[in-house]
Amino acid sequence: MGARWRTFALALLLLTPMPGRADELRLLNVGIRGGVDGPNVFGGDEKEHFQQYDAFATAALPWVWWSGWGLELAPRLMSTAGGLIAADEAGFVGSVVPLLAVGSPDGPLSLDAGVGAAVISRHEFGVQDFGGAFQIVLTFGLRVPIYRGFGVGYRMQHLSDAKLYGEGTGADLHMLELSYSFRRAGSRGSAEPRSRP
Repeated sequence: MGARWRTFALALLLLTPMPGRADELRLLNVGIRGGVDGPNVFGGDEKEHFQQYDAFATAALPWVWWSGWGLELAPRLMSTAGGLIAADEAGFVGSVVPLLAVGSPDGPLSLDAGVGAAVISRHEFGVQDFGGAFQIVLTFGLRVPIYRGFGVGYRMQHLSDAKLYGEGTGADLHMLELSYSFRRAGSRGSAEPRSRP
């Protein structure tokens, strides 16, 4: 089975409803974040020093695969738009990333990981060449509540062409984020459990 078919099968698996509770597609949180390259987690091997700043939004997809102990395992979808800076050059970066998250039902506390796609407006920053406009994103993050709907978090993001363009080099970015989580209508204080269908 080719790499394209494996990727297609994985995407179908992530987006196919499994036994669990169904709910509507809804916005969970929005926020801003920023950070710099640092220790390589996925082998970024940066040739320049990168910074990234962006705004993000995360939506709950209409399935829950497991629920218990006040937590749930559920798919989510994160989109971002911002800027990537290195070698005194800046470009736009935007991404869409399906996530698998473990967290509270209303989203202020979550641990997630995912693989998605990004587009960058320029692929050359100084001596580093990402290869092209289309990039692959690998990410994991942790978000914790601090006051009412506000939360802080950490996100590690790997951006690279996954050798689609040849020998393109990636970057591992370590970012801090500030977010606001939207509570479900009718919730008071902490999130109320979702009713089963």
